[in-house]
Amino acid sequence: MLLEFLTLNHILFIQNIGGGGIALILLVVLLLFGGRKIPELMRGLGQGMKEFKDATNKDDDNKSDKASDDKKSK
Repeated sequence: MLLEFLTLNHILFIQNIGGGGIALILLVVLLLFGGRKIPELMRGLGQGMKEFKDATNKDDDNKSDKASDDKKSK
């Protein structure tokens, strides 16, 4: 039964959300967390995204440095 519920159509319902749906979601978030807590949540989300981006950029830099070192040694 759970498997039937988790079909592709149910998982991808986000594509069909319009402006009213987004407003409803924002209203529910506002009611759950309150106006004072939301900026703190967004700040934490932004910092987490920045750390993730920095980590992936470091990983890419390490790979490109390794590749350039391999080319130099040949």
